[in-house]
Amino acid sequence: MTAVPAPLAPPRGMLRRPKATSGFWSWWTTVDHKKIGILYAGLALVFLLVAGIEALLIRLQLAGPNGTVLTASQYNTLFTMHGTTMVFLVGMPLATAFGNYLIPLQIGARDVAFPRLNMFGFWVFALGGLFIYSGFVLGGAPNGGWFGYTPLTSSPMTAGALPGHGPDFWAVGLVMLGIGSVTSGVNFVVTILNMRAPGMTLMRMPVFVWMMLVTAFLTIFAMPAVTAALIMVFFDRNFSTNFFVASAGGDPLLYQHLFWLFGHPEVYILILPGMGIVSEVLPVFSRKPLFGRSVVIFSGISIGFLGWGVWAHHMFATGLGPVAVSAFSLATMLIAIPTGVKIFNWLGTVWGGSLRLKTPMLFALGFIAMFTIGGLSGVTHSIVPADTQQTDTYYVVAHFHYVLFGGLIFAIFGGFYYWWPKVFGRMLNERLGKVNFWLMLIGFNLTFFPMHILGLQGQPRRTYTYAKGMGWDDLNLLVTIGSFVIALGVAVFVVNIIFSQLRGEKASADPWDARTLEWSIPTPVPEYNFKEIPLVEARDDFWHRKYTEDAEGRLVKLPAGGSDSGSTGAVATLEVEDGAGGHGDETGGGDGDAHGDGHGIHLPSPSYYPFIMTLGLPILGYAAVFKNPWLAIPGVIVLLFGMYGWGIEPGTAED
Repeated sequence: MTAVPAPLAPPRGMLRRPKATSGFWSWWTTVDHKKIGILYAGLALVFLLVAGIEALLIRLQLAGPNGTVLTASQYNTLFTMHGTTMVFLVGMPLATAFGNYLIPLQIGARDVAFPRLNMFGFWVFALGGLFIYSGFVLGGAPNGGWFGYTPLTSSPMTAGALPGHGPDFWAVGLVMLGIGSVTSGVNFVVTILNMRAPGMTLMRMPVFVWMMLVTAFLTIFAMPAVTAALIMVFFDRNFSTNFFVASAGGDPLLYQHLFWLFGHPEVYILILPGMGIVSEVLPVFSRKPLFGRSVVIFSGISIGFLGWGVWAHHMFATGLGPVAVSAFSLATMLIAIPTGVKIFNWLGTVWGGSLRLKTPMLFALGFIAMFTIGGLSGVTHSIVPADTQQTDTYYVVAHFHYVLFGGLIFAIFGGFYYWWPKVFGRMLNERLGKVNFWLMLIGFNLTFFPMHILGLQGQPRRTYTYAKGMGWDDLNLLVTIGSFVIALGVAVFVVNIIFSQLRGEKASADPWDARTLEWSIPTPVPEYNFKEIPLVEARDDFWHRKYTEDAEGRLVKLPAGGSDSGSTGAVATLEVEDGAGGHGDETGGGDGDAHGDGHGIHLPSPSYYPFIMTLGLPILGYAAVFKNPWLAIPGVIVLLFGMYGWGIEPGTAED
């Protein structure tokens, strides 16, 4: 007689898995890539508002000569935190938010490769940002510039250069954020390379996915350089090492090399996702395929490679010598080529198209215009005499805001208006959207274009006041007015969000008549993404299943359920066995059927442990900042407890 094993009792205590499927705890413990993407975007927008308030205070201080709104110390703190927040807590997380939500949908997957690691990356971002800002109340906020040049940040506190723990919070906090960025980068690379739907070759992938792949590789290889620099800064400040102390044989220039070896690829980490978003929006609202699609992809890859060879153009004024200066000058000219190629391809997409000037399209066109201006001013930095004159003036501030705000932020807002109906099931208001766009476009140019002139007239950056009679008064007032117009534009966006959630038009599954796979599934997106894995047969596969061409080359809409490739249904699918579709993460499967879809799709299980493990990092960070070994003990315990629970947590209900 065959023995039947007795059923095991359900896991209890530490091994008990979260059960909440809605409400607060469902978001706290989720490993669903879509919810994580929303969390990234929501928190990044909060940080955007914080950084915006910091910028407005800076501009109030500089609206006229001899400003008294801020002291010199307060100005340094706000200047440092504005730049740090915009780069590390707004730009990178917003790009990660779009990547998290869209990459699995656009490649036909049910989740990312490592769902729990994905949530760990979010918690590192959240707690790392709060850690840096906690310096305001725990010993001094960072105040040495967002780039943290030594010896301003590496001098020991006893030297009196920067009293307080501000640079320590900055250095340790950025190391934490780097950990989260690298885990997200690894997750994206593995997901894109290993989890594409059948038939989706690399050259059939959407351009956005390609740009996120290049961004992920840049992140993985760039973060270690700045991490090493930050660790050395921390040791110089707290343990009397002399990495950057010139009087003791150190080299402050070494820090600049390490920082900008990260810093210039970081520019492309920020801008390439924006380029990917624009490359998705333009074809949809031009009713044309992306012009020179393969060239756009290879241009993005070229930017990723060439971005490693231009870092020292930030250092032309440091005395590198004529050979190094000439080499980096040439590299700076060369990197403009793939960027210019992309711009011509985007214009080629728009040219002759059947344009629909909806809000996403307006932001995409605004991106092209603003980024082109920023690129042209950037090319002037390859001319060494001009760069030497422009260094540390407001000309540089104008340039990188045209590239990053006019580039990434305009693209991100276009992406919000484009994908919002897919994410939340409601359309953002079109009239408010256009008001949002024009306010931001006008305010942006009022703010940053005059900075070119101010810089050429000699106004230095990073100065908290200026004397009357320098010739800068009127332009600075115009810049300040423009900054408040931008703020008004962002306020309209917030109003639009609230309005759409309360009274917005409900969105169909494909409200824009789009081209990529995420528009082939219901709106809002089911937890399991795809009931059956899609079978991809062409570039822009979803588009080709809706349209074909007649004998004269005119576009003809196929009847419902038709296809120009002989398949049936809106999207060809690959049948999978019950229970298939789980991904190779340590989480294994989930709790059986995904909300009654009938296919037994196993989803990754929610978990407390990404948060618990992350919680150990800021505790260790405070122990480092305050040099308190006793505080390190609970940090290590929490970290190891989270790792242990993560390692043995059951992946499925059966386990």
